[in-house]
Amino acid sequence: MTELGPVVWPAAPIRTERLVLRESEARDRAAFIELFASPQVGTYIGGPRPRDELARAVPEVPGRRPGHFVVDLDGAMIGTIELNRRDAEHRSHVRPDAGEAELGYLFLPEAWGRGYATEACAAALGWFADARPGEPVVLCTQTANDRSMRLAARLGFTEVQRFEEWGAEQWMGVWSSATPSD
Repeated sequence: MTELGPVVWPAAPIRTERLVLRESEARDRAAFIELFASPQVGTYIGGPRPRDELARAVPEVPGRRPGHFVVDLDGAMIGTIELNRRDAEHRSHVRPDAGEAELGYLFLPEAWGRGYATEACAAALGWFADARPGEPVVLCTQTANDRSMRLAARLGFTEVQRFEEWGAEQWMGVWSSATPSD
């Protein structure tokens, strides 16, 4: 993945009814390690990573760049959202020149099933739509990941294609803030 390019980080954290989307801080490091070490979180992304490896590899302030948000509930990190540029070598694209933005998200298992992912992703997509009006966003997930498939539908992603990769059927959808009246 590559960075979003000339997208300015929000001047202030993005606030929703229950959540804050903000830049990462040093206090989030333990939650990042927990996220990537979780067997439940790793189910559809290649499995969990060993904690000792993560303890060595995760920087003091992980994930600090435009398009990467910590999802904060009552002062604690419960997940992350990323909007990155898709690399040209990815086999699936919706734009002829590739490089479309791709939405990614990971949430700690204790945050699942409460609507936090929908709320946070919708806020991040809203920020992106303001920063890059009309630009499409793609989302890829395994079709076996029922939760992610339902989230994509709730967010308004529409299927573009399905393909086989990493030994599993993948689903790719697209979302755009553009409306027919634009």
